[in-house]
Amino acid sequence: MATRVRRRRRKPHHPIWHKIAIPLGVLAALVAIAGGIAAAWAINVYNSAPPLSSLKPVQKGRSSAIYAADGSLIGFIRSENVRQPLPEKAQPQVLRDATIAIEDKNFFEHGALDYEGIARAAWKDLQAGAAVQGASTITQQLVRNLYIHNPENTLKRKLIEASLAVELEEAHSKQWILTQYLNSAPYGTVEGQTAVGAEAASQTYFSKPAKDLDLTEAALLAGLPQAPSEYNPFLDPKAALKRRNEVLLVMNEQGYITGNEYREAKTRGLGLNPGDKYQVIKDPFLFDLVQNELIDKYGINTVRKGGLKAYTTIDPDLQAKAEYAVENYCSVCYSEGGPVAGLASVNPKNGAIVALANTEGFADESQFNYAWQARRQPGSSFKTFVLTTAVKEGIDPASTYYDGTSPKTLEIPGGGTWTVNNSEGEGGGTYDLESATWDSVNVVYAQLDLDVGPENVTETAKEMGIESPLQSVPAEGIGGLGAGVTPLEMADAYATLASGGIHHDPTAVSKVEFPDGKVDDFEKESGKRVLTEGQAYEVTRILEGVITQGTGAGYTTMGCSSAAGKTGTSEELSDAWFVGFTPLFSTAVWVGHPTTREYTGFGGPTAGPIWANYMSEAVEGDCPEFETGSAPELEGLDSDHTSGSYDGYEEEETYEGSEEESENEGKGKGDDEGGEEEGGQEEAATPEPEPTPTPEPSPAPAPPAGGGISAG
Repeated sequence: MATRVRRRRRKPHHPIWHKIAIPLGVLAALVAIAGGIAAAWAINVYNSAPPLSSLKPVQKGRSSAIYAADGSLIGFIRSENVRQPLPEKAQPQVLRDATIAIEDKNFFEHGALDYEGIARAAWKDLQAGAAVQGASTITQQLVRNLYIHNPENTLKRKLIEASLAVELEEAHSKQWILTQYLNSAPYGTVEGQTAVGAEAASQTYFSKPAKDLDLTEAALLAGLPQAPSEYNPFLDPKAALKRRNEVLLVMNEQGYITGNEYREAKTRGLGLNPGDKYQVIKDPFLFDLVQNELIDKYGINTVRKGGLKAYTTIDPDLQAKAEYAVENYCSVCYSEGGPVAGLASVNPKNGAIVALANTEGFADESQFNYAWQARRQPGSSFKTFVLTTAVKEGIDPASTYYDGTSPKTLEIPGGGTWTVNNSEGEGGGTYDLESATWDSVNVVYAQLDLDVGPENVTETAKEMGIESPLQSVPAEGIGGLGAGVTPLEMADAYATLASGGIHHDPTAVSKVEFPDGKVDDFEKESGKRVLTEGQAYEVTRILEGVITQGTGAGYTTMGCSSAAGKTGTSEELSDAWFVGFTPLFSTAVWVGHPTTREYTGFGGPTAGPIWANYMSEAVEGDCPEFETGSAPELEGLDSDHTSGSYDGYEEEETYEGSEEESENEGKGKGDDEGGEEEGGQEEAATPEPEPTPTPEPSPAPAPPAGGGISAG
């Protein structure tokens, strides 16, 4: 019987990979799915980038500068960023080479993106296990500088940046892109100001324009944008030197410089020469005046970042003559702590401020300009606005007479009395308004002020250019102001007469040029007529007599017969003024103590010589005649007005208060002159103020009650 042999079937042998094939397959599928999702997301983000044309570039700003009338730089307006454009034709080749070598060596060969660089950077990042090398091209960096407002280090930002870079390069040439990069890259912060662009960087680190950079200087700047703080040569010279030499090395490796040039250059020091171009201001007073005017016109952001070129109206030649006059013709400005002088001069044709001068010494220490910031009591120089109001109202100065007896007690409309004195407290007889102007008779002008109405005098003064606060009280007509006025205000107001009755707002800015080519020309702006030409000439004709036969005679002769003006001296002779004009210039001179109300002198002999010297030098013999216009219709007031009662108020309207109240209503000494011997000191309607401390230009303190000084 045959035996049946059962064979055991062998089980098939499966290698180990069979055990992981399924998991790997699953993982591969997941990776593929994830990769697909990631790729889809990346493509979606890339394509979601907004059109470049719809984006507004980040405002890096451009430094605004102020220039004198002759084109010389006065200073840059301070801002967080300093930036000046560097046009392509002014870019040194060595700076272009250094920038391309260290930032994007294949810049001219690849498109907006450097795929070889991206792969190389990714491999190095993989080897290091971290992001150690960037791959941004110059085009990508430009996009980041101009269009990425919050440059976070995220993949989404990089994808959008790449998309915008491609669009930017399709629209512009490589040369344009490089120029824009050199004008927008940050090169480090020094003394709180960031140098944006190579031109500002060159001035900041080497005190020279970028076109004059040498090899080592260009290499230093080219190495800064990647890490401006880390490589800042003022903060870490060693790091800056190492970075500069890295730039020199790659320039040698890429053939921009020879081996000998590289070896020689890397032995040099940094060669820093810190620049102060963006900090130094040649004339701080003038600079502040122009800057404030620009801010008023355009707003602070435009002024600080708008790249404006503002040209001042100040004429350097006239400014030098004004400074010479206040320094050499002020007879009382000779001791420390003594009086100082301020001069303001305006072109009547357009309101252009042509000169502003102080005596040196106190003004420099206080950083306060008395020509345009100091409000002081004007004394009798304010009488011009009363005279002008009278002429506007049809009053004939030649045939209107007043009693000049001093002291004189006048009734104030609405109640109260006002006692006024001439300078020596003596009697005077009868005056017409012309002679009362020449001799500066307070009693006569107090009566005239009441007749024409203090509120009308205020209106006239405001129309002619006075901006300081006025209270429309009788004492203001003879110089008893609460806040005072500045020399610039007075020069501007008298310029209205010199221009034949047209007022131009004073301006320190002749024109402003914008980066886009727009130009604002302020000297061509038309003024506003506030007087007829005939009215302006009638007042001017009388003021001519102040120089030839009045309180200015012998002190204010400047070589032109067509010159007019008015002296002014405040109470206690603490403020001395002369304000005068020709058809070419209107100039106000003030002399006084900066912080106290000590004796200074009468306006004629004290301020007059300064005015005469400056004006004679300014006009240089050019003495055109004043335009006369059509004579205004004028009529003399009848004798009833010599009492000083205001026309329209009844005689019986007298103040019925107590004697003490009556005195408080309006006693205070006033003005001036009658040459050196005669003048006016009146009891004004404002209380005597306490001496004020050294004024600060901003903010302006509250005005004193009736004199002294306050910032204007």
